[in-house]
Amino acid sequence: MNYLLILAGFSILILGGNWLLKSAVSMSLKMRIPKIVIGMTVVSFATSAPELIVSLKAAMDGHADIALGNVIGSNIANLGFVLAIVIIISTIKVEKSFYTIDWPVMMFSSIMLYIFLSTGGTVERWEGAVLFTLLVVFLVYLLKYQKTAVIDEMPEDDEDFSMGRTLGYLFLGGLGLWGGSELLIEGAVNLAQDFGVSKRIIGVTIISIGTSVPELAASLVAVIRKEKAISLGNLLGSNVFNILAVVGITSMVTPMRASDPGLIDFDILWMLFFALSIFPLVFAPGRMKLSWREGLILLGAYIVFIVMLI
Repeated sequence: MNYLLILAGFSILILGGNWLLKSAVSMSLKMRIPKIVIGMTVVSFATSAPELIVSLKAAMDGHADIALGNVIGSNIANLGFVLAIVIIISTIKVEKSFYTIDWPVMMFSSIMLYIFLSTGGTVERWEGAVLFTLLVVFLVYLLKYQKTAVIDEMPEDDEDFSMGRTLGYLFLGGLGLWGGSELLIEGAVNLAQDFGVSKRIIGVTIISIGTSVPELAASLVAVIRKEKAISLGNLLGSNVFNILAVVGITSMVTPMRASDPGLIDFDILWMLFFALSIFPLVFAPGRMKLSWREGLILLGAYIVFIVMLI
């Protein structure tokens, strides 16, 4: 039964996130907001909505380990699992913005989260405000000074729907995110209790991998159809949003305390490891590209992480 709850929760979250995205893009087009702005703000927030709602719901229900595990595990999965699978299938070229903006901001955000958690085990409200403020500064900087470095993340089928349909997608998206998070959290907590494992492990594995499936599916479809380039910056940007937006907003609503020491002593160290390892992989052996060799290294490291975790 718990597996069904988790599966149903993931399915409804994915549908809800897609509906919310359609509504957000349509509404932005009606307001004549430039696509570059929509891609970096509206779309980024909409695609991070499932992670945000799941973490917010878990934290408010007293399951902060699931909320933090979701963010940390998703950041690990984005690089060790999603990116690894993509570059094993198809080599990607790395843009100059990788070492000028994307990677430095991701590393800085990751280190900030580590400092906040390691100096008290809790991300307080003011620390969440600091993270969210950094997100705003980052977005303003990108949109004002680095437009040429920003990958347009607009969906392929962006449409300007009627107002009624737009509001309908908005309602269904919000309902789907709420309902999906309820089912997912209930199933995850029950599963942890049934198997006698910590909520942190459920958050770092099942929930984090599940919330990374949409990114993996979208990346694989893009590779197969060769519709657009796969950008390393998109996945690094997702990691930045997970920390600055998801942790930032959630902890402003309710402080996030890591009751399981494994989050600080093990999980977040692996997150820093994967974030740090991307830099040398981009420059060696093939400069400014990632291929199947680097993919196997990342996937192998991810498997080691999972084995050591469980």
